[in-house]
Amino acid sequence: MRRNAEAMAVHEILLLGNPSLYEVCLPMAPEELAGLTGIVEDLRDTLMDFRTRSGRGRAIAAPQIGVAKRLVYMNIDEPVVFVNPVIDVKSAKTFELWDDCMSFPDLLVKVRRHCSCRVICRDLGWNERSLILSDSLAELLQHECDHLNGILAVARAVDSCAFGLRSQSAFLRRS
Repeated sequence: MRRNAEAMAVHEILLLGNPSLYEVCLPMAPEELAGLTGIVEDLRDTLMDFRTRSGRGRAIAAPQIGVAKRLVYMNIDEPVVFVNPVIDVKSAKTFELWDDCMSFPDLLVKVRRHCSCRVICRDLGWNERSLILSDSLAELLQHECDHLNGILAVARAVDSCAFGLRSQSAFLRRS
């Protein structure tokens, strides 16, 4: 962990090949709520640091910073925390996209995701929530929940040619 000039707790993001990324995370328990704020702040700071340095990054899962808990921090227009998220309904309709990941920042992987999904989770107050997500938000949460289950996008590649380097991204968008 390092602290930047604003005293943010920025963690190193675990990279492709790190065995911790392939572990199934444990659910958060109600008695762990007291320590949840610190983990959420670490996820926020790490995501914001990555975003500042790279210009991208919408969400981060706890295992990406070495915390094997079922926790996702997402920041699109505002921060949202998903505690113990479970995707219990997925649309039959799917689409393909070039997925990227902070754990392999220079690699793009063509994957298939469901167009919409429903997630059941807890919020920071331990209230149960049910959200229906579609399009890019559905795709993003599927990606993050995969992290919680020890699955990386490289395991979801549509075929053996579904990999590209970020420097090729203009070419890949056309294919």
